[in-house]
Amino acid sequence: MADVTTVYTDGACSGNPGPGGWAWVVPDGSYASGAEAATTNQRMELKAALDAIETLEGPLDIISDSTYVVNCFRDRWWEGWLKRDWTNSQKKPVANRDLWEPLVNLYRTRQMTFTWVKGHSGDKWNDIADQLAVAAAQQQQGRSGTTPPDLAELAMYGDAPSAGAAQDQKKIAGRAVLVVGHRPPELGGYGETLMAAAVRSRLEAVISAKAVLHDDLVVVTGLNLGTETLAAEAAAAAKVPYVVVLAHPGQDGPWPSESKRRFSRLLDNAHEVVTLQRQTPETKQKIGGSYRRRDGWLRRNVDEAIAVWDGKEEFVGRNVRSLQDALGEENVWVIDPNELG
Repeated sequence: MADVTTVYTDGACSGNPGPGGWAWVVPDGSYASGAEAATTNQRMELKAALDAIETLEGPLDIISDSTYVVNCFRDRWWEGWLKRDWTNSQKKPVANRDLWEPLVNLYRTRQMTFTWVKGHSGDKWNDIADQLAVAAAQQQQGRSGTTPPDLAELAMYGDAPSAGAAQDQKKIAGRAVLVVGHRPPELGGYGETLMAAAVRSRLEAVISAKAVLHDDLVVVTGLNLGTETLAAEAAAAAKVPYVVVLAHPGQDGPWPSESKRRFSRLLDNAHEVVTLQRQTPETKQKIGGSYRRRDGWLRRNVDEAIAVWDGKEEFVGRNVRSLQDALGEENVWVIDPNELG
């Protein structure tokens, strides 16, 4: 039986979409990277794995920090895609099929395994693959060779991971499920409404069902008005711990008094509160930037998501699509509030 080759793969993108890069590296062996001018992070993760498999011979163990890639094979998403003629569980075309299909075909004909590694956790070869991908994205140029560069060499290109980057990759303990969705206008108003009550009830049912499958389940919420507040209340009703991730202090400043009291009560009962920025932004533009950074942090630090979305509202829709791209469509559960009784 041939020896198994271990290969680390990674992808990077400056913006999502934006200029991207991919890379793979065999410890103390060959490596390669490449770039695309307009792409997404998940396409680069897939491209890295696909190129490694197409280039390297024999049995492979592909090590990636992308749950999007690894979970497809660990949880056998691809079997459902084939049965449904390349549609997902929501009967929509599988995203990135042009990369998934050849990857799945190779998986079915070659001996290989996929192993997840936590990104920015001190694994030397994961860090090298990461920095090769970042360099390719920044320079829009790939490279290859028979001996991988070390991190000191990559630092010459301004690509070495910083302490801030490592901190930004902090993983929320447990099986983290993020809840996002509509704000009060789409839920019938700022107070208690029939739609808000129905959404809370459905969230409680879904969270309870997930807790049966994952005894370490934790609900993650930004605790903004609307769905995010209902998520914390649903988690409490389901007796599942919830973590609050705030973009900055004082987000409840302009809220009505009753909403402020509700926010304070839920904050006090949270399992953990994470505040990503120490000071309250001074302008609306800076507040928007703070929330965008929070949303990016959340996509990197959760395992799955529940989205309350009517399929029309564009702001929520963009968030849903970003989560599907980051986590995989199979890991984003969409609840249409208009279909709740």
